[in-house]
Amino acid sequence: MAIQYQAALDRAFHALGDGTRRQMISMLAHDGALSANQLRAPFNVAQPTISKHLKVLEAAGMVRREIVGRVHRFHLQTKTLREAEDWIAEHRTFWEGTLERLEAFVCSDDEAGGGR
Repeated sequence: MAIQYQAALDRAFHALGDGTRRQMISMLAHDGALSANQLRAPFNVAQPTISKHLKVLEAAGMVRREIVGRVHRFHLQTKTLREAEDWIAEHRTFWEGTLERLEAFVCSDDEAGGGR
Protein backbone atom coordinates (compact mmCIF):
# COMPACT_ATOMS: atom_id res chain seq x y z
CA MET A 1 0.00 0.00 0.00
CA ALA A 2 2.80 2.47 0.83
CA ILE A 3 4.38 1.90 -2.57
CA GLN A 4 1.13 2.81 -4.34
CA TYR A 5 0.82 5.94 -2.21
CA GLN A 6 4.40 6.93 -3.02
CA ALA A 7 3.76 6.49 -6.75
CA ALA A 8 0.61 8.62 -6.52
CA LEU A 9 2.45 11.25 -4.52
CA ASP A 10 5.31 11.22 -7.03
CA ARG A 11 2.82 11.79 -9.87
CA ALA A 12 1.20 14.63 -7.90
CA PHE A 13 4.47 16.46 -7.30
CA HIS A 14 5.52 15.89 -10.91
CA ALA A 15 2.22 17.41 -12.06
CA LEU A 16 2.63 20.36 -9.68
CA GLY A 17 6.21 20.89 -10.80
CA ASP A 18 5.13 22.72 -13.95
CA GLY A 19 3.84 26.30 -13.87
CA THR A 20 1.40 25.77 -16.74
CA ARG A 21 -0.23 22.84 -14.94
CA ARG A 22 -0.39 24.79 -11.66
CA GLN A 23 -2.13 27.63 -13.48
CA MET A 24 -4.57 25.18 -15.07
CA ILE A 25 -5.38 23.80 -11.61
CA SER A 26 -5.94 27.35 -10.36
CA MET A 27 -8.26 28.05 -13.27
CA LEU A 28 -10.31 24.93 -12.52
CA ALA A 29 -10.42 25.79 -8.81
CA HIS A 30 -11.60 29.32 -9.56
CA ASP A 31 -13.92 28.75 -12.53
CA GLY A 32 -15.11 25.16 -12.14
CA ALA A 33 -15.21 22.73 -15.07
CA LEU A 34 -13.55 24.03 -18.24
CA SER A 35 -13.02 22.74 -21.76
CA ALA A 36 -9.56 22.05 -23.13
CA ASN A 37 -9.85 25.18 -25.29
CA GLN A 38 -10.77 27.31 -22.27
CA LEU A 39 -7.76 25.92 -20.40
CA ARG A 40 -5.52 26.65 -23.38
CA ALA A 41 -6.69 30.27 -23.80
CA PRO A 42 -4.18 32.00 -21.44
CA PHE A 43 -1.20 30.17 -22.95
CA ASN A 44 0.52 30.70 -26.26
CA VAL A 45 0.77 26.97 -27.02
CA ALA A 46 -0.72 24.50 -29.47
CA GLN A 47 -3.60 22.21 -28.51
CA PRO A 48 -1.36 19.09 -28.45
CA THR A 49 0.80 20.75 -25.78
CA ILE A 50 -2.23 21.45 -23.59
CA SER A 51 -3.43 17.88 -24.16
CA LYS A 52 -0.10 16.58 -22.84
CA HIS A 53 -0.41 18.76 -19.73
CA LEU A 54 -3.97 17.54 -19.19
CA LYS A 55 -2.86 13.91 -19.49
CA VAL A 56 -0.24 14.49 -16.79
CA LEU A 57 -2.91 16.03 -14.54
CA GLU A 58 -5.27 13.13 -15.25
CA ALA A 59 -2.56 10.54 -14.50
CA ALA A 60 -1.92 12.30 -11.19
CA GLY A 61 -5.63 12.14 -10.35
CA MET A 62 -5.94 15.93 -10.22
CA VAL A 63 -8.46 16.32 -13.01
CA ARG A 64 -11.31 14.23 -14.37
CA ARG A 65 -12.33 14.37 -18.02
CA GLU A 66 -15.99 14.47 -19.06
CA ILE A 67 -16.77 14.05 -22.76
CA VAL A 68 -20.00 15.57 -24.05
CA GLY A 69 -20.21 15.22 -27.81
CA ARG A 70 -16.95 16.63 -29.14
CA VAL A 71 -16.24 18.78 -26.08
CA HIS A 72 -13.88 17.54 -23.38
CA ARG A 73 -14.54 19.26 -20.06
CA PHE A 74 -12.17 18.96 -17.14
CA HIS A 75 -13.12 18.93 -13.47
CA LEU A 76 -10.73 19.46 -10.57
CA GLN A 77 -10.26 16.46 -8.29
CA THR A 78 -9.01 17.57 -4.88
CA LYS A 79 -8.17 14.23 -3.22
CA THR A 80 -4.65 14.07 -4.65
CA LEU A 81 -4.02 17.73 -3.82
CA ARG A 82 -5.10 17.05 -0.22
CA GLU A 83 -2.72 14.07 -0.01
CA ALA A 84 0.17 16.26 -1.23
CA GLU A 85 -0.84 18.97 1.23
CA ASP A 86 -0.92 16.41 4.07
CA TRP A 87 2.56 15.17 3.16
CA ILE A 88 3.92 18.74 3.13
CA ALA A 89 2.23 19.56 6.44
CA GLU A 90 3.67 16.45 8.10
CA HIS A 91 7.18 17.34 6.99
CA ARG A 92 6.77 21.04 7.77
CA THR A 93 5.91 20.14 11.36
CA PHE A 94 9.05 18.00 11.59
CA TRP A 95 11.35 20.65 10.12
CA GLU A 96 9.88 23.51 12.12
CA GLY A 97 10.38 21.51 15.31
CA THR A 98 13.93 20.62 14.28
CA LEU A 99 14.80 24.23 13.51
CA GLU A 100 13.30 25.42 16.80
CA ARG A 101 15.38 22.86 18.71
CA LEU A 102 18.50 23.91 16.81
CA GLU A 103 17.84 27.58 17.57
CA ALA A 104 17.31 26.79 21.27
CA PHE A 105 20.53 24.79 21.33
CA VAL A 106 22.57 27.53 19.61
CA CYS A 107 21.10 30.27 21.82
CA SER A 108 21.68 28.29 25.03
CA ASP A 109 25.28 27.58 23.95
CA ASP A 110 25.85 31.34 23.34
CA GLU A 111 24.37 32.24 26.74
CA ALA A 112 26.55 29.68 28.47
CA GLY A 113 29.65 31.34 27.07
CA GLY A 114 30.16 28.83 24.32
CA GLY A 115 29.94 31.44 21.55
CA ARG A 116 33.47 32.91 21.70
